[in-house]
Amino acid sequence: MKNSINQITVIGSGVMGSQIAMVSALAGLKVYLQDISEESLKKAEESLSGHMKKRIAKGKLSSKEVNEAFSRLHFVTSLEEAVKETDFVIEAIVEKVDAKRQLFSEVDRLAPSHTIIATNSSTIVSSKLADVTNRPDKVCNVHFFNPVLVMELVEVVKGPHTSEETANTAVELVKQIKKTPILLNKEISGFVANRILGKIIDEAIYLLENDIATVEEIDLACTKALNHPIGPFALLDLTGIDVNFNIRQILYEETGDESQKPQNIIVEKYTNGEYGRKTGKGFYSYNF
Repeated sequence: MKNSINQITVIGSGVMGSQIAMVSALAGLKVYLQDISEESLKKAEESLSGHMKKRIAKGKLSSKEVNEAFSRLHFVTSLEEAVKETDFVIEAIVEKVDAKRQLFSEVDRLAPSHTIIATNSSTIVSSKLADVTNRPDKVCNVHFFNPVLVMELVEVVKGPHTSEETANTAVELVKQIKKTPILLNKEISGFVANRILGKIIDEAIYLLENDIATVEEIDLACTKALNHPIGPFALLDLTGIDVNFNIRQILYEETGDESQKPQNIIVEKYTNGEYGRKTGKGFYSYNF
C-alpha cells in the first residue's frame, strides 16, 4: 500500500467538507473538493475566502500562504476527475446510509487501488459502507469537528474490516494537516467526544424540562464552573437543533431504546423550524 499522502479528495462542499479541504490545502496537500452542485462549490469558495481574509487581517496567515493554499485547492463537479489520482478520500455528504453506500461504490470503481476511502460521519460507522467496495480493509471513519478550521481533534475509527495500515495512515494524515488524532480501536456509535457531549446535553435538557434552571443559567454553569468554551444550549444552536434531532432519531431506530428518542423540547423546536443560528432562533434568538 502507498503510505505517503500527497493528494486528497473531499466529497461534499458543505461547511464540513469545504473546511476539511481548506485545512488540507493549507498544510501543503493537493486537494480536490468535489460536489455535484456548481452553486454549492461557488458558495464554498466564497465562504473559505471570507474566512481566510479574516485570518490574514488578524495576522494568523499571510496572503502568500493563503494564495498558495488556494492554488492547491481544486473545485470540481466531476467525481472521476476528483478521485482518479487521489491517495485519500474523505466523504462529507448527507447523513444517509444509502447515499453514502452508492458514493463509496462509485469511488471504489474510479479511484486507484491504493486509495483509502473514509467517511467523516460520527453516526454512520464505516462497517455499514465497506462491503460495497472491493477494498474494505481501506475503509474507515475520519471524524472532524465543526468548525474544522478551529477545532483541533479528529477521531479515526477502526472498523472490524479496517487494516492496521489504513488506520495508521489515517492517523498520520491527521497529523500532516496539523490536527490532533485519537484512534478508536472499535466502532461505537457517537465515538468518544460526542458520547461524552451527548450525556452533558441530555442532563442540560433534563434540568431545563424540569424547571430547575433556565437555558442561560445552565449554559453559565458549564462556561463558568466547568470552563467549557460554550454552553450546551448555545452549542445546540451552533451545530443545529435539526442535526441533534436527526442523530437521535437514527440512534432510536437502530437501538429501539426509548431513552435515545429526541427529547420533547428538541422535538418542539424541530417541528417549529427553530434550528438555531441557521434559522435565527433556537434556544436563543439571533439577529443577522
